[in-house]
Amino acid sequence: MTKKLIILSLILNLTILSGIAADEIGNVVNNVEYPESNEVLPHTSDKAIIIEGSVEKNIDMTLDRCIELALGNNPQINAAFHDILASDSRIKQVWSNYFPQLNWQTGYTRMRQLQLSDALGENLTFNYYLLGQVTLQQMLYDFGVTQNQATIKRLDYEAYKTTLGATINDIIYQTKDAYYNLLYAFENKKVAEDTVNKFELFYNQAKAFYEIGMNPKVDVTIAEVNLSNAKLQLIQADHAVNLAVARLNNIMGVPFIDKYNVVERLKYQPVDITFQKSIEIARDARPELKLAELKVESAKQTVKLVKKSFYPTLSIEGQLQIGGSHWTSNHGYNLGGYLNFPTINGMLIRNEVKEAKYLYDKELANAKNTQNTIYLEIQNAYLTLEEKKNQLPVAMLNVKQSKENYELSYGRYRVGEASPTELKDAQINYQQAQLNYYSALYQYNSAKALLEKAIGKNLAANTKDVIELGE
Repeated sequence: MTKKLIILSLILNLTILSGIAADEIGNVVNNVEYPESNEVLPHTSDKAIIIEGSVEKNIDMTLDRCIELALGNNPQINAAFHDILASDSRIKQVWSNYFPQLNWQTGYTRMRQLQLSDALGENLTFNYYLLGQVTLQQMLYDFGVTQNQATIKRLDYEAYKTTLGATINDIIYQTKDAYYNLLYAFENKKVAEDTVNKFELFYNQAKAFYEIGMNPKVDVTIAEVNLSNAKLQLIQADHAVNLAVARLNNIMGVPFIDKYNVVERLKYQPVDITFQKSIEIARDARPELKLAELKVESAKQTVKLVKKSFYPTLSIEGQLQIGGSHWTSNHGYNLGGYLNFPTINGMLIRNEVKEAKYLYDKELANAKNTQNTIYLEIQNAYLTLEEKKNQLPVAMLNVKQSKENYELSYGRYRVGEASPTELKDAQINYQQAQLNYYSALYQYNSAKALLEKAIGKNLAANTKDVIELGE
């Protein structure tokens, strides 16, 4: 009989004598020298660690629900919407130039004619009463100035509508990224919880081996340190979940929302799209491209408006007065048509036109820069998506290999052939492989959301190829 069989026989004999089932070997220990695994430092509170973290199962939350909340509550969207309403009012303000202007004036004046009083030697003082002076003025034509002003304001209105679309596009991306980050934090916490459970098992196993004299005391100490480190990582993972929830709530515009339960998991949902197709979609759907075009047209209209600075205004005016030496002693009226020319400063107008032309050239350059920036943004998002897509199979394979290695090491440790260090390394490698996989999965989904933002459209997923870890 080999030494290995002698040790196993001794374990079984001790188990039978103590009335303990074989699968409970090592669970009855000296609690004075070695406490229970759940009492190993660090202590976070008197209560057990709550894996649910800041999420309670009150409301089921999905990505679609998060986007719906963000679109209805995010203050940036609300602000952009009110910019549209304000811009619409500015258009009507410009067109008000064609509406009649009504003015009412009343007053009292006491006058003394200085020159006549000196010439005649008398104090010529009299009172003038104005019961009412009503003036009605109507602008008939201003040679296209109001038309240009209204066109500029209308372009501003379209620009604000486009800005709202860009804001919504950006908020949707932020919501998606925050939601995927929350799912990633949950997966990390599950891995941390699983690691704690495994190191608790190692700890109990090490104590059992030490009690029967199979392993030295240092193995128990190593297992205790490993368990403490695992619990620290669990605390950090739980904190990361709380931060991810706070970030998502802030983006949705509901930082004080009731706690909810996220029912989805990180998934790989491939999308079929080429880089050229992405560019074509962006040309029609990306709000910033349309906004750049509107700014160019607005600058062009400003050039036309400045060139009309010396144009006259044709208007008519009617006036009715009641007053005189007494409040109602007399009345009169005035009627007339006017062609009003503005004060002309040739040098000023000339340089205003030059300024407008330079600003027009500037907007052309900005539009080109916007186009180049969006092209680069799409390129980066597309290449990142392809990179993360190619990383996922490798990360999945690494998880399977490290899991198999861990199971082999654990089996060797159970029969006394593997050291605690070997088992720890196998567990750490398995844990890191899972974290790497979930990190790649999160980055893939985030890159997909970024590509959707870059092209201004959501991409339909190929659901038949959806895979998850462990499938």
